Amino acid sequence: MPELPEVEVVTRSLKKTVKNRKIIKIIVNNRNLRFKLQKNFKQILKNKIVKDIKRKSKYIIFDFGNHFYTILHLGMSGTLHIPSKKKVTNLSFYNNPNMPKKHNHVIIFFDKINLVYNDPRRFGYFKVIKNKHDFDNYFTRIGPEALDKKFNLKYLKNKIKYRKKNIKNFLLDQKIVSGIGNIYANEILYKSQISPMRSVGKLSSTELYKIIKFSRTTLKEAIKFGGSSIKDFKSVSGGGGNFQTKFNVYNRENQRCTKSKCKGIIKKSYISNRSTFICNLCQI
Repeated sequence: MPELPEVEVVTRSLKKTVKNRKIIKIIVNNRNLRFKLQKNFKQILKNKIVKDIKRKSKYIIFDFGNHFYTILHLGMSGTLHIPSKKKVTNLSFYNNPNMPKKHNHVIIFFDKINLVYNDPRRFGYFKVIKNKHDFDNYFTRIGPEALDKKFNLKYLKNKIKYRKKNIKNFLLDQKIVSGIGNIYANEILYKSQISPMRSVGKLSSTELYKIIKFSRTTLKEAIKFGGSSIKDFKSVSGGGGNFQTKFNVYNRENQRCTKSKCKGIIKKSYISNRSTFICNLCQI
């Protein structure tokens, strides 16, 4: 699933390409996404001009002005593509045999360019919101982003009270902190030198501060390197991210710990059916 850095990279790409463009028409090949696309989706967005592209947690927001929005969540495998005759590359969707055109569920035609939404697993969705009240309410169910100033020591101390949940599942709970997924939870806990199995209620203030610090630095670094391309993620132009080359633990089972003074080995286990990677010596 694309996490905060990948969604931020896509959002920035979209801002460069579709902001201030007018929607000419929309083709819907399959309404059956995670939530069924409303019947009049094509009609209500036709002739709308994209005033801005924003991101909230893992959500991409098309802002049409006057409190009219379309929210897009990419789900597990959703990607956006802008086909170009000038670019013929193996990273382009149309030359990638693993992503056939049959999964092009929504095509948005702007003046001169088209935006293709492709989603093999169909866990992504579009949501049209027509007023500020509904828009604000839509995000009340998620916690602050790890990059938000609200994600601080006071906030964390309040949230961990009387909780026995392990720290990894705590970080993955979008109601507590939004935008962190499995990849970055692994990397954050490694840098914090904290075992993902530790109970949040037993973490010290110093350990909580490390989690806050490395959540921010890890996500910012991932954005800088264009996100992580493991399986499905590609930016709008069809290019992949490079942060996977910076992984310390994720997908590094049985390899040496990257810390120069540590002789530990990265071990793989599962927490709540999610792959979990940990240095057997320096994460306690």
